[in-house]
Amino acid sequence: MSFYSDDSSTDELETLGWYHHDLSRHAAEALLLSNGTDGSYLLRNSNEGEGCFALSVRAKDSVKHFHVTRKDNSYSFGFNEYPTLQHFVIHFANQPLLGSDAGTLMVLKSPYPWRVEEPSIYESVRVHTAVKTGRTENDLVPTAPSLGTKEGYLTKQGAFVKNWKQRWFTLNRCELKYFKDKGSEEPIRTVDLRACSAVQFDYSQERVNCFCLVFPERTFYLCTKTGVEADEWIKILRWKLSQISKGR
Repeated sequence: MSFYSDDSSTDELETLGWYHHDLSRHAAEALLLSNGTDGSYLLRNSNEGEGCFALSVRAKDSVKHFHVTRKDNSYSFGFNEYPTLQHFVIHFANQPLLGSDAGTLMVLKSPYPWRVEEPSIYESVRVHTAVKTGRTENDLVPTAPSLGTKEGYLTKQGAFVKNWKQRWFTLNRCELKYFKDKGSEEPIRTVDLRACSAVQFDYSQERVNCFCLVFPERTFYLCTKTGVEADEWIKILRWKLSQISKGR
C-alpha cells in the first residue's frame, strides 16, 4: 500500500532500514518493550492520513510516539523540516535529543531494523543496533545478538541436592533466567550463555526428555514434558550459541 503518488519517493522510503510500514501502534510498543532498549526507535505508518507517519521511541519502560509528516519532497518532525529523506536519516543517525510530553529528554540511540537473520523455527526476529555520531543509513547494520526469546516451565536438577524442581525459565538475548514460578519478579539465577560450551540431549538421567547446558564450572540438567519441547529448547539455545560464536 503506497501513501504517495510519487513512485520515486515511495521507493526511497522503502530503502529505509528502520521503516516498519504498517506496524500498528500496539505492535510497535510490544516490539520495543520486549526486544528494544532505552533509546530504540522505529518509523511506521500513521493512521491519521496520507503522508503521516509515527516515530515510536522506547524511553525506559514506556514507548512514546511522535508525528512525522511528508509533503511533496520534505519531511516535518517537531519544529524541524528536512528537504529530503537522506537529511531526515542523517538527523537520526546522529543521535538527537527528543522531548516527551512530560518534559523529559530522550536520546535516540538505536534504530530498530525490520529484518535480520533468524532461527528457522521462529517467526521474524527483530533486533536493534547502535548508531554512532556521524554515521548514515548505510551504517544501520544489525550487529547485536539476536533477541529471539522463549519461555516456559522446565524441571531442573539441583546443584548440590540432586532433587528435581519445576522452575519458570526465560530466554532473552544471551541470558537464560529461571524463577521460582511464573509470577516471581526476581530470578533465582541468571545464566550467561556466552560461557556455555554445548547444549545437547542427555540420557544419563532417570528421566526422559532431558537436555543439558555445559559450562566450565557446572552442567545444568533440564527436562521438559515432551520431546517436542526439549527439541525446541535445544534448537533455539544452539542457535544462540552459533550467533555468539560468530560475534553477532
